[in-house]
This record gives sequence, structure tokens and C-alpha cells, in this order.
Amino acid sequence: VQLVESGGGLVQAGGSLRLSCAASGSTFSNYAMAWFRQALGKEREFVAVISWSGGNTRYADSVKGRFTISRDDAKNTVYLQMNSLKPEDTAIYHCAAAEIIGDYYSDSNVYDYWGQGTQVTVSS
Repeated sequence: VQLVESGGGLVQAGGSLRLSCAASGSTFSNYAMAWFRQALGKEREFVAVISWSGGNTRYADSVKGRFTISRDDAKNTVYLQMNSLKPEDTAIYHCAAAEIIGDYYSDSNVYDYWGQGTQVTVSS
């Protein structure tokens, strides 16, 4: 599976961005899809995940109520709508895919495929 992110950029605090992750090379609907982020000098952290069916989502506490993950299987794309952005949301955002994740959805090691990332910068 090849994953390509887009939609990052520079935004002021309080603003919004929508990230997209386009998948190719395999049956997209077989995969749970997630977003992780990595800020400069920090470890990669879980942001959100959506199940292969789209019926289940989970979020990191730091983004709950502000970010929404969704998927469009007809377009082989997963989205991350980010509202009320804060300077601490500044990071490179990566999408990831996994066939089986179970309860370990926040562990980056369970994901098989990764995109190259897109930079999100939130100014204060």
C-alpha cells in the first residue's frame, strides 16, 4: 500500500485544516487507517484511527473534540479535519495503514504502511 498525504500548511491558532491521505496498491477497505504526528525533537504520537468499516474511531485526548477522522473508500482516501488548531498541534502528520490492530491502535508498531508526512504549522 502506498500512502500520500496532502493538505498541510501554515495556519493561525484557532484556524482549521483538512489533511488527506490517498492510498493505492491494495484494497483500501481492508485496512484500518490512522494519523500520527511528530513534532520537532519529540517522539511520534498517535492522533486518531478509523476502523476498516468506518464504524469505529478513536482519538488522542489532546485532539478529542477538535479533530475528526473519516474515510471515503470510493476515493481510497482518509481525512483528518482539524479545527481550533493550537500551536502545540505543530508537527509533521503521517497517515498509516494496518490490516489488524485490535486494542493496540495507538501503537505505531502495529501499522504496516506509512506515508511520507505533511507539515502542519500553527502560529500563535
